[in-house]
Amino acid sequence: MPIIASAKKALRVAKKKAVFNTRRSNAMEKALKGIKKLVTANKIKEAEKMLPEVYTAIDKAVKTKFIKKNAGARYKSRITLFLNKAKGKK
Repeated sequence: MPIIASAKKALRVAKKKAVFNTRRSNAMEKALKGIKKLVTANKIKEAEKMLPEVYTAIDKAVKTKFIKKNAGARYKSRITLFLNKAKGKK
């Protein structure tokens, strides 16, 4: 346990941010897993409808600095590429 007042405050802030980061992480992972599951089940139309939701989750993670800007762009690019390849197979 911290003894100094500034360290106590830093601990409080870290705990508070951890809650938000976990929430953001779960939202992003859930969206990505959901779209991947739909694509692997050959439900391309549903996956296309879910794409804006995935983009929103990634953009919010970037906005809150949970992930870096280029990492967010990479996630969006790869998931779109994955969806487009699945469309091409069908």
